[in-house]
Amino acid sequence: MSTQETPRTANTPVPIHGHCAPRFAAVREAFEENFRERGELGAAVAVTVAGETVVDLWGGWADAARTRPWERDTVVNVWSTTKGPVALCAHLLADRGLLDLDAPVAAYWPEFAAAGKEKVLVRHLLSHRAGLSGFREPHTLEELYDWELTTARLAAMAPWWEPGTRSGYHPLTYGFLVGEVVRRVSGLRPGAFLEREVTGPLGVDFTIGLPARDHGRAADLVHRPAGSSAEREAALGLLPPAVRAALSNPAVGAAQANSAGWRSAEIPAAGGHGTARAVAALYGVFAGRGAHGGRRLLSPKAAERVREGQGRCRDLVLGVGLEGETEAGLGVWLSGPQGSYGPNPRAFGHDGFGGSCGLADPEAGVSLGYVMNRMGSRIADDPRKSALVDALYRAR
Repeated sequence: MSTQETPRTANTPVPIHGHCAPRFAAVREAFEENFRERGELGAAVAVTVAGETVVDLWGGWADAARTRPWERDTVVNVWSTTKGPVALCAHLLADRGLLDLDAPVAAYWPEFAAAGKEKVLVRHLLSHRAGLSGFREPHTLEELYDWELTTARLAAMAPWWEPGTRSGYHPLTYGFLVGEVVRRVSGLRPGAFLEREVTGPLGVDFTIGLPARDHGRAADLVHRPAGSSAEREAALGLLPPAVRAALSNPAVGAAQANSAGWRSAEIPAAGGHGTARAVAALYGVFAGRGAHGGRRLLSPKAAERVREGQGRCRDLVLGVGLEGETEAGLGVWLSGPQGSYGPNPRAFGHDGFGGSCGLADPEAGVSLGYVMNRMGSRIADDPRKSALVDALYRAR
């Protein structure tokens, strides 16, 4: 599948489908502007307020050649926006008394104690403080698809920095670390656990590992403009080893994510596929203080715990591409003073590589899901996402 986008040949407005409550017309306007002014190709946005869907819009194209319209049930890889639902799995187990977030990981995964990791806590995995941001030895994409091999290598690895001292974003390893704890406690990998406990009961169109029967409705990602491979290699070579390992071992992008192998694989940090309304529903569980769609999944106390800040710092990995300090909760990023998830500094969420986003604001009872296929150049706070979030809060 090509990741080279066919240029537009006319300024014909892109038809927008779905519904938007009149009160939230500003969100629709911002969504339309993303196509007119911010280079959107295909996308969808959904907003829930107190569990009710008030915005559910989609439009554009599901492929680079603009031959497949984006439909109501088009799904797309949302990269790290997947991390919030994976964290939800861990919080469900903790809420049931089956997982102690303050216990050593090795209490559930004995092999993990190797190489000085016997004191690494479950909360360190959830907050990117385990020191395992990337693999020390070369790890291919095909090896990433091998759950047993990948988790065994992580269990044997020595940390890049002292665990618990500061965050260093774990782009790919996060899902295997948290996911293996979920598996050791529940007997299920996170994809199956999420389906059994959350997406199945809520009727949410989101999977970690896309079934082959659904590959045909997946939008193709279109890569962002990039420099030459030589320029990229040179830039990576200047990065500290922990950062280089996190960002390029293995290297993944649109071409890899459009493959059948990636779509089918269980990559719980970056391989979730879903619709915008699915993302809004999953983050809506947190926005609803543990309840969504008339179902309670978490106690209010457990839902609150996800945004328990682990200390502001300049993230060892994200600090390369983001200005200032950030703060991780237990599976999400806090909005903080920079307002990444709206004006409430206690709102939270997660961005995905290239632009997607899930947002939860329990004080407002609001959640938002935004998904797209033309990948932007920012690590977080893509201008298209920011425009939608700003419009949402203006409407409120």
